[in-house]
Amino acid sequence: MGFHGMTTLTAGGERAWVGLILASRAALSRVEAALKEAGLPQLVWYDVLLELAREGEGRLRNKDLAGRMLLEKYNLSRLIDRMAAEGVVERVHDASDARGAAIQITRKGRELREMMWPVYRDAVAASFASRFQEEELKALSALLRRVL
Repeated sequence: MGFHGMTTLTAGGERAWVGLILASRAALSRVEAALKEAGLPQLVWYDVLLELAREGEGRLRNKDLAGRMLLEKYNLSRLIDRMAAEGVVERVHDASDARGAAIQITRKGRELREMMWPVYRDAVAASFASRFQEEELKALSALLRRVL
């Protein structure tokens, strides 16, 4: 038996699934294009910087960071290496981790996140939110929570 008792995929279910994936790809692609046009790094950088900035000390262990990210965690270690090379994060000692490693946002990283946010926000508004009425957005949000 499938999830929640559903055993078959209806034509409507398949159309909705394909639509969700295609819409997600299209919206993310538009956001990435806006960031690139503004000379800013990829959206995954914002994702990392946001999660670090949300912490009081601006620090998370690798595994905790990976669990909070919205985007694919294709190779977090290499991503952090690239971000550290740019000075927006740094690896620091964390006594609570057996391996002693944590990722810390730097002042430069906080500044970059603040620069990225208006571009990201406006791209989401233009490529996604502006295409719906507020009530539709509330309904969509409620529907999507069922999948989480």
